[in-house]
Amino acid sequence: MESGPMISIGLPIALFIIMVGIGMTLTARDFHQVTVKPGGLVVGTLAQIVLMPLVAFVLCWALSLPAPIAVGLVIIAACPGGTTSNLFTLLARGNVALSIVLTVSASLITILTLPFFTNFALRQYFGAEQEIVLPFAKTVAMLSVIVLLPVVIGMLIRAWNPHLASRAEGIVSIFGALVLVILVVGLVWGMRDRIGELMLLAGPSTILLNLLGVLTGLIISHFSGLSRRDGLAVATELGIKNGTIGLMVTLTLMHSSEMSVPSAVYGVLMFPSGMLLAYYGRKKAREAGEADTAQADEVG
Repeated sequence: MESGPMISIGLPIALFIIMVGIGMTLTARDFHQVTVKPGGLVVGTLAQIVLMPLVAFVLCWALSLPAPIAVGLVIIAACPGGTTSNLFTLLARGNVALSIVLTVSASLITILTLPFFTNFALRQYFGAEQEIVLPFAKTVAMLSVIVLLPVVIGMLIRAWNPHLASRAEGIVSIFGALVLVILVVGLVWGMRDRIGELMLLAGPSTILLNLLGVLTGLIISHFSGLSRRDGLAVATELGIKNGTIGLMVTLTLMHSSEMSVPSAVYGVLMFPSGMLLAYYGRKKAREAGEADTAQADEVG
C-alpha cells in the first residue's frame, strides 16, 4: 500500500476527478452571495487553515503520540473539507453556498499551507537528524495540478452545460466516497498485523480532532455573530475533512502507511459525527421554524 501503482498513479487521478466534481457545484452567483457578507468565509477559512492544525499539535502533545501518528494527525488537520462536507451541510440545513466556497478557498490555500505544516511537524516529531522531508515545490506543484486545475475545469463545465454538470456532480460524489472506502480497506489489509495497535494509537486522537473541529466551528461562529446556517457550514467544514488529500500526501509523497493511519481512521469516523451534526442542524431549523410561526400568530 506504500508505493504501488494504485497509490502513486491511481490516487492522484481519483482526486483530480473528485475536485472536478467540486468545481461543477460552483457558479459565479455562489461567490457573489458569499462575498456580499464575507464574515463566514473569513472565519471558516482562518479556522480551517490555522486553527485546526494548532488543535492537532495540542492533541499530539497532550496524548504523547508517536512521531508517525503525530505527523499524520497534523496532515489530516491541515486538509480542507471536501464534497462530503457540502453534503452534510445540506443535510444539516446549513448554508450550502458558503460550504462550497469554503471548500474551494481552503483547498486552494492548502496548496501552500499543507506542506508548511507537514514539514514543521516532521521537524518537531522526527528531529533535524532524520532524513524525512516533504518536498515543498513538488508538493505545491502536485496539489496545484490536482486541486486548482480540476476546480477550474469543473466550473467551466458548469458554465458550458449546467445540466451535464448537475448530473455528473452526483456521480463524482459517489465515486469520491468509493475511492475513500477502497483506500481505507486496502490500508487496513496492508497493515492487518499492526492495525489493532495503530487504531489504539490513532483512534482517540482522530475522534478528539473531529469533535473539537465541529465544536470549535459552532463556538467561533456564535461569537463571531454568524447566522445559524453559516455556523453550521463552518462547523461542518472543520469537522468533515477531505481524507483523500491526506492519504495522497502520506502515501504518494511520504510513502508511509503509518502516517496515513490518522487520515484513514478520520475518513471513517467523521461520518457518525457528520450525521449527528446533521440531526442537530435539522432540529435547530425545526425549532426556528416553529418560533417564526408562533411569532407570526402573535402578530396576527
